[in-house]
Amino acid sequence: MARAPRRTPLSGSALIRLLAALGDADIPAPKDSFSDGLCRWFDWTDAISLSSALDGPQAAVADPRAAANAAAAAAERDCRRVREAIAKLGASADPTSDDFAPHRQRYLGWQQAMEAGIAPLRRRVRASLSSASPALARLAAVDAVMDKVIGARERTLLATVPAWLEQHFARVQGSQPDAWRDTFCQDMREVLLAELDLRMQPVDGLLEALRGSSPDQP
Repeated sequence: MARAPRRTPLSGSALIRLLAALGDADIPAPKDSFSDGLCRWFDWTDAISLSSALDGPQAAVADPRAAANAAAAAAERDCRRVREAIAKLGASADPTSDDFAPHRQRYLGWQQAMEAGIAPLRRRVRASLSSASPALARLAAVDAVMDKVIGARERTLLATVPAWLEQHFARVQGSQPDAWRDTFCQDMREVLLAELDLRMQPVDGLLEALRGSSPDQP
């Protein structure tokens, strides 16, 4: 049975757009700008921590170019290893059950693997920045604050992904009696990769800063 074309939402991350397309749902435009929304997530202690990260003195590095190059090479290998390990999980055999429960457990396992792999990876990349140059050390300090403030909210939002998948499971199972399992499992893999990309964005940003660093940066 041919699959119906998906609507393409116009806003949000790739993960949000994919979930909306799978659910045939519209994404409302945000009421506030990103900066306004972010401000509401910070309490006064978070604001002080962010200010300290931005203004705090950083120790000088003897050879910042060599340090940045070595740190970038190590961080790239680390990032590649984590991505490959999680992608390998997505390639494992699909559940054969007609119930959603095994698929839910499978996706929850993927999410746990992402959390277990990416959180320490992000800390390691921050440590690499801290040893590369004063400017990158300051960026690492800012990222640590942002991780603390945004991380809990991100985990709460990502915890809703299995519920979206369960709704999609019911729709596909009802509309494609002959091929629903293959269709759903492929869709779930696409969601996994989109969530992986979302979770990796902060790490990728830190790594990009590490790659592009130079000794004469402020």
